[in-house]
Amino acid sequence: MTTEVPSGPVARRLSFLDRFLPVWILIAMSVGLGLGRLLPGLGNALVEVTVTGISLPIALGLLVMMYPVLAKVRYDRLDTVTRDRRLLIPSLVLNWIVGPALLFALAWIFLPDLPEYRTGLIIVGLARCIAMVIIWNDLAGGDREAAAVLVALNSVFQVLAFSLLGWFYLSALPGWLGLEQATLDVSVWEIARSMLIFLGIPLLAGFLTRHLGEKAKGRTWYEAELLPRIGPFALYGLLFTIIVLFALQGDAIISQPLDVARIALPLLMYFALMWAGSMVTGRAVGLDYPKAATLAFTAGGNNFELAIAVAIATFGATSGQALAGVVGPLIEVPVLISLVYVALAARRFFPQPAPAVGPAVSPEGNARV
Repeated sequence: MTTEVPSGPVARRLSFLDRFLPVWILIAMSVGLGLGRLLPGLGNALVEVTVTGISLPIALGLLVMMYPVLAKVRYDRLDTVTRDRRLLIPSLVLNWIVGPALLFALAWIFLPDLPEYRTGLIIVGLARCIAMVIIWNDLAGGDREAAAVLVALNSVFQVLAFSLLGWFYLSALPGWLGLEQATLDVSVWEIARSMLIFLGIPLLAGFLTRHLGEKAKGRTWYEAELLPRIGPFALYGLLFTIIVLFALQGDAIISQPLDVARIALPLLMYFALMWAGSMVTGRAVGLDYPKAATLAFTAGGNNFELAIAVAIATFGATSGQALAGVVGPLIEVPVLISLVYVALAARRFFPQPAPAVGPAVSPEGNARV
């Protein structure tokens, strides 16, 4: 048995990279927008670099981003999360009932005359977050094991329900309400393939890294020595992904500021309402802060890589639907990084969890003291 040290809110202090993360993100966004503007053909070139329909640069960035965080998960504790109905049931309701319905309503309220953008936003609402939420949750001091379970659960539901929900919110429900209808032609296999690539690969790599590392040298060495070495790659992958995403339609974003603003407004309301409502829900059902934060970030974020891939495959890389998908992370990234600080400030309103064991490690892999 290895010697372990307590962790918790007192032990968590943001490292240098954490403290200035908004600066790095703003720089990455600016670089991406600048590249997209200066090189108008770059977006199409990035889209064309695909593997079985998945953008290779985006896939590479997300895999590098998610692997270090998933390598930190203590997989021997997942069973305690799967038994927690106070967490799982609200998560399913918020992600698969409240979230899609809320963005459907906001899209129709704010974009009744712009069907392409409206459809793009509805697609964003159907794609529940499985990637960047790992980073936001870790920065906010959320429960890593809970995050791993919830993103895995979202992945399963995404494969089973995405096409059905797409039909419901784009065709059936608008038809019942006398509104304009749209179609979404995407197969279950396409969704499953996206889940396997964006979650399956880094999840397997993270599990094997921890299992083999602890088996070889023990948990203390693994968390004190190995994680700090691989941890910074989460930030590198995040910034690279942001640059690629913003470069995809940098020219369109800069040349159509009014359209971007109209798309941004319902997204701002969506992220704020989903996150705040989820935090309040977590507090109401008696979750401690780490699990409530995980509930909020997994419900408040969206799977933009899937939404963009579906929009591009169905409507084209230069379509309004694709632009709406790209504007998603344009709004989500700064909003959710801001909400990380709001969440940290809100910790005092939650019951304190029992002290965990093991060295606390920042998203960059630095042990917090």
